[in-house]
Amino acid sequence: MRTRALIFLLSLFCLTAPLGVPALAQEGHPLSGTWSGDWGPNPAQRNHLTFVLNWDGDKVAGTLNPGPDAVTLTSINVDYATWTVRIEGDTKEQSGAPVHFVAEGKLDDIGSYHRTLSGTWMQGAAKGNFKITRD
Repeated sequence: MRTRALIFLLSLFCLTAPLGVPALAQEGHPLSGTWSGDWGPNPAQRNHLTFVLNWDGDKVAGTLNPGPDAVTLTSINVDYATWTVRIEGDTKEQSGAPVHFVAEGKLDDIGSYHRTLSGTWMQGAAKGNFKITRD
């Protein structure tokens, strides 16, 4: 009788254990998703950011601040050995003149759904730091 009970419990465990696995399952490319945060030259001067990034099976593409003034990102490069990311694009000043920006950062907490990307931000002559978190 004890043997049957043990076999039953082991069978039940084997059948139900996989139910906890989806939390560990692959979610696609680590950069895919909507990211929000800010950048600025100091803690008092910050500019809100929203990135929508998508892995198309070959490369990561995306948009900065989706909406009427959305910026299509021109380049997203990932160094998979160090999980460093370089994002480039061209925004517009209030005068309408284009301004190139470069964001270089490190992807942290890759195993977390709310992983972060933070580093340096250069936009025209302005330099600062940025941090974005996947929503």
